[in-house]
Amino acid sequence: ARKIKIKERLKMKKILSLALVLVMVLSVAALVGCSGDKKPAGNDAANLKFGLGVVANYGEAKDADGQTNGQGEINTTAVAVLLDAEGKIVSIDLDTAQIKTGWTSEGKVVAVEDLRTKYDKGTDYNMATFGKDMDKNGDGKVLEWNEQADAFMATAKGKTVAEVKALMAEDGYATGDLATAGCTIHVTDFVTALEKAVNSAADSKATANDKLAVALVASNSYSNKDASAEGDGLAQIDTTVAAVVTDAEGKVVVAKTDCTQGKSTFDVAGKSTLDATVEVKTKLELGTDYGMAAYGTKHDGSEGAVKEWNEQAAAFDAALVGKTSADFTALAGDDGYATGDLATAGCTMAIGDMIKAATAATK
Repeated sequence: ARKIKIKERLKMKKILSLALVLVMVLSVAALVGCSGDKKPAGNDAANLKFGLGVVANYGEAKDADGQTNGQGEINTTAVAVLLDAEGKIVSIDLDTAQIKTGWTSEGKVVAVEDLRTKYDKGTDYNMATFGKDMDKNGDGKVLEWNEQADAFMATAKGKTVAEVKALMAEDGYATGDLATAGCTIHVTDFVTALEKAVNSAADSKATANDKLAVALVASNSYSNKDASAEGDGLAQIDTTVAAVVTDAEGKVVVAKTDCTQGKSTFDVAGKSTLDATVEVKTKLELGTDYGMAAYGTKHDGSEGAVKEWNEQAAAFDAALVGKTSADFTALAGDDGYATGDLATAGCTMAIGDMIKAATAATK
């Protein structure tokens, strides 16, 4: 009888121990569940740094010869990034506008009709067909430009700018993982623009759940003119860049706008007079040197100070926050100039291309 009682006691102890363990497990699970409800959803909910970098340069200019028109070329590469606290790339987008201007042997400007970016051109860019000299893998296959850009971006994600730079060879071509991924082109401008974007990146409310995009809109400048006895002709292309982050509802979280001006000059005989090695700074990089505050006037003829271009662009960027692309057009009047609260904030310039670029970046 005593043995039976001992066995029963041992059995009860085991049952109590198991019950106690079960209570502890359930308690821990409940605590984890409660704390999980209060914490952000990991890195996806963390605020990221946002940056835009733009690089512009001239291609080789050609003189008109009576048979063919003269030609200028301005290349604008833009890279937008979202970075985590360690400086690693969470999101990246890039594109390049390679716009070729023209003029006749008589020094007359030829308007540019194809203003698409390289990414927008897709297979029309013809790198896969005519870029065989860029085959670095020796397999005879060259991806189209937009596919190579995709390979660059995919490889850059999760890396720091230093790690991406290490994938560029001394001759400027992609190497290592980049080349293996199919990016066999010259990537100097990609890397330089990326470095600018990282160096200028600032704290923002953007998260990994948001969408990052960059868009470039090129246009023939209203400043274009034919050559004459009084001076050289000008074939200018203005390329407006917009980097925009939007949330799940399509509302702008943060944005940044910049612009380049490619100024190809030529004489009355159609000979290029441009030094193609000259540095091309963006309007944001020029700052006060752009001269809008010093020389600009209000488009309506009224008196008063005019803010510098970078200040006006900052006001435009701020006005985009919280809006969807459907709201952008209301920022300008019928004449294309900023209006309403945006004008009151000091943005009194034409913003048609800025709206186009911002809209393209939200699609």
